[in-house]
Amino acid sequence: MTHLSTRILEATKELPEGAPIAAKALLHLGKRAAVDQALSRLAERGRLLRARRGIYLRPVESRFGIRAPSVEKVLEETKVRSGETIVSSGAAAANHLGLTTQVPVRQVYPTSGPSRRLRLGKQVVELKHAPRWQLALANRRTGEIVRALAWVGPETAERTLRSVSQKLTPTEVKELKSAASSFPTWLAKPISELRRIDF
Repeated sequence: MTHLSTRILEATKELPEGAPIAAKALLHLGKRAAVDQALSRLAERGRLLRARRGIYLRPVESRFGIRAPSVEKVLEETKVRSGETIVSSGAAAANHLGLTTQVPVRQVYPTSGPSRRLRLGKQVVELKHAPRWQLALANRRTGEIVRALAWVGPETAERTLRSVSQKLTPTEVKELKSAASSFPTWLAKPISELRRIDF
């Protein structure tokens, strides 16, 4: 292993799980071409994982062996570093809310950033650029409801919303109604007609 490769591993060993490693952040160690080459060689040797072109990750070493960073950690680090919104897909939200028993086969996450794929060992995670309204209420259960309704589509959204609305708290109803103006008409209309139910 070259001196530069050793220095790269040393410089990145304290990074949190899932933190991206790019040549631009390592230019204090050497020239761009040399850093690129060293990163590529480290990936070939299994010391780093190539998540996508130009982006690498450190594998996680534990007493059970070496594994890829968890999807959750990678997405969390991506959000922190890029400032973008990343949320679960409509299919995953529908499954989580009990609207379907189908478990999504592909790992797709709507994002405010550009579409791209990340390879985490044998897993492929797809970040897919989504319209702003699908990212509304990002870290709330109401956001999951919006994405689940987007997934079921205009034909069944109203009926699905009726079944979900029985479990909504007054605060959640208020959250949905306050965000309704940013939704497409087919979704805004049934949400704006939601009534506060006596709980």
